[in-house]
Amino acid sequence: MKALLTSSGISNGSIQDALVELLGKPIAEANALFIPTAIYPFPGGAQMAWRAMSGEGSSRLCQLGWKSLGILELSVLPSIEEDAWVPTVRDADAILVWGGDPLFLAAWMRRSGFADLLPTLDAVYVGVSAGSIAVTSTFVETYVDPPRESDGPLKSEPAVFSTPEGDVDRLLVTGQGAGLVDFAVIPHLNHPHHLDASLPNAEKWAAHIPAPTYAIDDDTAIKVVDGTIEVVTEGDWKLFQP
Repeated sequence: MKALLTSSGISNGSIQDALVELLGKPIAEANALFIPTAIYPFPGGAQMAWRAMSGEGSSRLCQLGWKSLGILELSVLPSIEEDAWVPTVRDADAILVWGGDPLFLAAWMRRSGFADLLPTLDAVYVGVSAGSIAVTSTFVETYVDPPRESDGPLKSEPAVFSTPEGDVDRLLVTGQGAGLVDFAVIPHLNHPHHLDASLPNAEKWAAHIPAPTYAIDDDTAIKVVDGTIEVVTEGDWKLFQP
């Protein structure tokens, strides 16, 4: 399995070149499946899913000019026969996994059987934000309220992160991902709209993860081929060791 784990999609030429290299063909000759599952727990999630699928979202992913683009909704898979969806997944050149709530996404990856299928695929797994977080073995995320519709071993504890306006109380949850890679990802490093992903806060969160943790900004991606890791970047990133 090959993976390109991003913070904000195909945001620059270097990341797009890495995607084409992983595909082994031009994007215009590649078939992709888009997974919007992670976005639904948020208010307005249905509209945000449509914006991402229609190419009107802020992150470039679906609008790259794929030969074909299908939608794979993980939450419906347990209710249909595997023969109806597994061949479609196996035929895809790229699996595009959107952002949102990583705990929710990881739960449906396991419940649907998609997590078990992932390591056997020839496709390129392209993660965006939560789509990158949930495919790791262990990850952390901050919440105002305890998350719902999640499973697997969870650990929750109060946490404080610093913002320019002062300290903010949150719940820090450590979750179990799909385990496709043996490192963790903290996306949106130093993004003005993701204040809990500042470098000092990312260091705090990484201290809870028993694996190497890459904090990446929106111009950085982690390329993985058969366990070999390469950082593709036109921005900033930092590796925290456990």
